[in-house]
Amino acid sequence: MTFAFDNTYARLPERFFARQAPVPVPQPRLIKLNEALAHQLGLDPEALRAPEGLAMLAGNQVPAGADPLAMAYAGHQFGGFVPRLGDGRAILLGEILDPRGERFDIQLKGSGRTPFSRGGDGRAWLGPVLREYILSEAMHALGIPTTRSLAAVATGEPVLREAGPLPGAVLTRVARGHVRVGTFEYFQARQDTDALRRLADYVLARHYPEARASDQPYRALLEAVVARQAELVARWLGVGFIHGVMNTDNMSITGETIDYGPCAFMDAYHPGQVYSSIDHGGRYAYGNQPQIAQWNLARLAQALLPLLDPDQDQAVAQAQAVIDGFAPGFEQAYLACFRAKLGLLEAQEGDADLIDGLLRAMAATGADFTNSFRALNAAAAGAEGPLRAQLGDGGPATAWISRWQARLAGETTSPQTRSAAMRRANPAVIPRNHQVEAALEAAVAGDLKPLDALLQVLAQPWEEGPGLDEFQRPPAPHQVVQRTFCGT
Repeated sequence: MTFAFDNTYARLPERFFARQAPVPVPQPRLIKLNEALAHQLGLDPEALRAPEGLAMLAGNQVPAGADPLAMAYAGHQFGGFVPRLGDGRAILLGEILDPRGERFDIQLKGSGRTPFSRGGDGRAWLGPVLREYILSEAMHALGIPTTRSLAAVATGEPVLREAGPLPGAVLTRVARGHVRVGTFEYFQARQDTDALRRLADYVLARHYPEARASDQPYRALLEAVVARQAELVARWLGVGFIHGVMNTDNMSITGETIDYGPCAFMDAYHPGQVYSSIDHGGRYAYGNQPQIAQWNLARLAQALLPLLDPDQDQAVAQAQAVIDGFAPGFEQAYLACFRAKLGLLEAQEGDADLIDGLLRAMAATGADFTNSFRALNAAAAGAEGPLRAQLGDGGPATAWISRWQARLAGETTSPQTRSAAMRRANPAVIPRNHQVEAALEAAVAGDLKPLDALLQVLAQPWEEGPGLDEFQRPPAPHQVVQRTFCGT
C-alpha cells in the first residue's frame, strides 16, 4: 500500500535519533483497526487489513518511503533527571501528509529493541496496547488534543512481565509530532547549542510557524508551548483525567496528550486522587497537574536559555517572564472550562469561588465526578434530584445550589442555549476504570465484544439513550480500581 511519506525529522543530524527498523514478529493478527482515522489520513482500511498492510502494522515490512528511526531524548522522571532515555520500544516509521496536507507521525509502539531500550525487551503486551487505544480515542471524542490509535496488532509471541508471559502486541500511534520537553533536555545535557537551535528551528517550522515570524522566535516558541499546555491541562481537569506519569519525556511540544500509561479518569472526586502504581508520593495527583505542567515547562525554558539571549541574565529574565505567564493562562482556560460545565456563559467575579464551592461539596460526599456535572444539566432545568443524590441533601448542598441558581438567573442566556452548551461540556460517559479493565480482561481472553461495545459508546460521549446505564454507573465497591500500571 502507498503512504504519502515526507520524513522531515529523519533529515535532521543523526545525533537526533538512531536509525532502526522494527523487529519482525512471528504471527501478526489484527485486533483493532480505526477505520475513521484511516480515512482521515487518506489510507484505505481494506488495504491495511490485507497481508501487506498487516505486515506494516506489525513491523514485519517497512513501507516504501518510510525512514524508520528511534528518537533520542532525556527527561525528568518523578523529579530526577535521566540524561539518556529515547524510544526504547517505539519506531517512528515516518511522517505522512493527509489529503488536507496536514502532517502526522506514524509510530509503531512495541516494535522491538532499539539503542535506547536500556535493557528492556522493546515489546508491549496486549493489555496496555488496547488500554492506550481505548483512552486515546476516548480523549479524541471528548475534543481534547491527543495522540491517536490507528491499529492494534497481536504479535503471536509472549512478552515477559512480573505476572509472567503475556500476549505481545504492537500499537500504531498517530501524532502531530513526537518532540518532547525531554528532547530539548537531551541536547541541553550535552551542551549542544547547535542541536538545540536546530531542534527549535524544526519545531518552529513544523508546529509553530506563527512564532517563527516573531522578532524573538525562540521566546515566541516557549510562549506558544506554555499556552497550549495550560489549555490542555485545564481540559484534563474538566473531565477528571489524571495522566499519572507527567515526566518531561511525556510532555509533547505539540500540546497533545501523549503516553497513556497508568492514566485514569476519576470516579469519586478528590483533588489528591492517584491511580498510578508507581506514583507513591502523589506527585502527579489530579490536583497537582497544573503545577507539574509549569515545573516541566520551566525545564524547557532552561534548555532554551542559550537561544533566548546571549546575556545569561537577560535570558533567565525572559524565560521567567514566560513561565510566570503559565498560571494566569491556566486560570483563564480552567475558568472557561468549568464555567461551561456549570452553565455559566457570561464571566462574572466570584465564578472561581462558585466552582470551588461545588468541588468542595463533591469532595465532602465522595460524589462521582462525571455524574455530578452531568446532573447539573437536569438541575439547571429544575430537576434537582440527581444533583442532590450526589451532593447530599443537607444545608451546604442546598446553599450552593441556591447560590448557583441565582447566578444562572442573572444571565441573559436562554435556557435552550444553556442546556445545549452544558450537554457539550459535561460528558455522559467516560472510560471508567472498571469497565476498561473488564474489556481488557475479556480481550486478552479472546472476547472482543466488551471492547467493541465500550469503544462504540465512548465515540459519542455526549449522547444519552437506552443501554447507557451500565456505562454511566460508578463502580460497585468490589469493582473499584485502586491502581493502574504502565505495562513496561
